[in-house]
Amino acid sequence: MKYKVTLNGKVYEVEVEAGKAILMDEYEALAPAPAVPAAAAAPVAASAPSAESAPAAAALAAGETVESPMPGNILSINVKQGEQVKEGQVLAILEAMKMENEIPAPKDGTIVQVVTSKGAVVETGSPLFVIA
Repeated sequence: MKYKVTLNGKVYEVEVEAGKAILMDEYEALAPAPAVPAAAAAPVAASAPSAESAPAAAALAAGETVESPMPGNILSINVKQGEQVKEGQVLAILEAMKMENEIPAPKDGTIVQVVTSKGAVVETGSPLFVIA
């Protein structure tokens, strides 16, 4: 599994496999990180916010929050703040495990807040939109 981690203002791509973690940087050669179990490394990497992920401390507007059903990358956002939507309308496309998944509107309403952005890396339960 790959994670993007920002450390001291520099973005690193970290790949975690069973029993090892590899630090990948486009400007430096591959440098193996100390061997740690994947179960121990994953929570550390996942908790570090990346430059592309939605801000964890962002205040959500009032309304129904549409959350990511699975971890993945946001490929496209099909709506804007203030736009009227119908139940079932595709709000965004989420890529997970090389599959494109449609994120539908759970109800008719207005997009009050777009919490995520194109290219963002999201986890299960990450807020994507707020509909009122």
